[in-house]
Amino acid sequence: MKSKFFQTVKETFLSSLPLAVIIVICLIIAPLNSVQDYIKVIVGYVCVVLGQAMFLVGLETSILPIGRMVGGSFAKYNKLAFVLTFGFVFGLLATVAEPALSVLAKQIGGIMPLVNATLFIWITGTGIGIGVAIALLRIVKNINIRLVFGVLYTLVFLLVIFSPSEFIAIAFDGSGATTGDVSVPFILALGLGISATFSKSKTNDDSLGIIGISSVGPIIAVLIYGIIVKATNGGVLPPENAYDMSTQKGLGGILVGNLGDVALAVLPIILISVPFLIFLLKLPKRTFVRLMLGVIPVYVGLLIFLSGIDFGFGLVGQYIGKMFFAPRRPEGFKWLLLLVGFILGAAITVSEPAVTVLGDQIEELTNGHIKKLTIRLTLAIGIGFASLLSILKILTEVNILYFLVPLYALSIIMMAFTPKLFVGLAFDSGGVTGGALTSAFLTPLTLSIAQSVAELRGGELSILTNGFGIISFISVTPLIAIQALGIIYNIRLRLAKQAESESMEDLEQFILDANAESKTLNTIESEGSINE
Repeated sequence: MKSKFFQTVKETFLSSLPLAVIIVICLIIAPLNSVQDYIKVIVGYVCVVLGQAMFLVGLETSILPIGRMVGGSFAKYNKLAFVLTFGFVFGLLATVAEPALSVLAKQIGGIMPLVNATLFIWITGTGIGIGVAIALLRIVKNINIRLVFGVLYTLVFLLVIFSPSEFIAIAFDGSGATTGDVSVPFILALGLGISATFSKSKTNDDSLGIIGISSVGPIIAVLIYGIIVKATNGGVLPPENAYDMSTQKGLGGILVGNLGDVALAVLPIILISVPFLIFLLKLPKRTFVRLMLGVIPVYVGLLIFLSGIDFGFGLVGQYIGKMFFAPRRPEGFKWLLLLVGFILGAAITVSEPAVTVLGDQIEELTNGHIKKLTIRLTLAIGIGFASLLSILKILTEVNILYFLVPLYALSIIMMAFTPKLFVGLAFDSGGVTGGALTSAFLTPLTLSIAQSVAELRGGELSILTNGFGIISFISVTPLIAIQALGIIYNIRLRLAKQAESESMEDLEQFILDANAESKTLNTIESEGSINE
């Protein structure tokens, strides 16, 4: 366990190194105000790296094996109602343990006190649960995946018309933050188990797209929640708080304050899994105890990770966002944030372990025609532009729908030209790119930019409306990037088959010509013999 932990710490540190380098460069350009702030940043960064490493080790020794066992056990049951019900329950409970969602919920609750962070987590989790049930139903009934996405996103943009503008960006951000290290393995295990049992084609291709379909659920759930919140408050939302990640609490006080929230995130999924492990799977006592002990580093790691963000790591993103608006800076200096956002988005994407896994998966599925390096660079450039667009939206104060509607429309239109395999991969990839680092660093950056823009406007501009949205941009660009690769792959495959067909035709013609020539020679030789 120790060697595994240190190896994971090393990998986590190396994956976060590009981000750390950019932070150092920014702090050299604009130093912090006090030594205490530097200590907070360093301690916060160390806590984020150590906490994430511990969380991942515990995940691999407990949550992931439990997810695979529970998902595989579904193959024993042929009752659709049972499968859909427990798909909903496990989707819900796996989501509430997501670190990125916890970070995002705290940020939203800090700006709008009317939104309870814990309630927001459970609402988005409910959306994922409903989405999982729909995705499983699609597999069982063999419904065309393009039709499902078309219907769901049509519903989303109909709800956008009636939902308060303050909830639109956080609905899409909530969707991107729900699918991560905890929920994805559980949901994929369910998809693979159901696909093997119920699917008519009996292939793993049917399980692709389950993450993408599930991710639409939180968007719908939060938009409906926004409609209800506004209606119950007489159609008027209360004033927002100013965004501020700084805290006067010590690290110990923050750890104690997070104890209950982290327990509410981790314990439900364990409690619902225990009956499966004991009564249905009948695990040996030793195996069961080992799985339960693995939950401890999950809890402790998540606690340290979230506390590190609260204590100092999120402070850096907030500070970088503000320093471009300092009075001593030239008027046009703030536009350099577009370049900073592009670099940060690309660096975090290259660092994201889930993106590496996705690259390996696509290289394997395409038999090496699309290399994993191509996937990583494509997503890095795409998400770099996503960060750039998010900051551009804030600086220009343009409504997020003017960006999201065309991007989603393009991704839906592309489905008609994209192979079915890549449609599922594309919508699944949108869930793996908006991870905990994005919520921990990029969201504070964009919120602080929105806070600075609002202050320039005399506090008239809504931070909720203008500040959130970066995770939604990061979630939509992979839909376009991966489908584009799928279209390119399909063209290459068609050209390869055409070239192979032409080669076969040339070979057949060569054989025919050779046979004809051989017959001609035989005839000449025969006639020569007769003449003699």
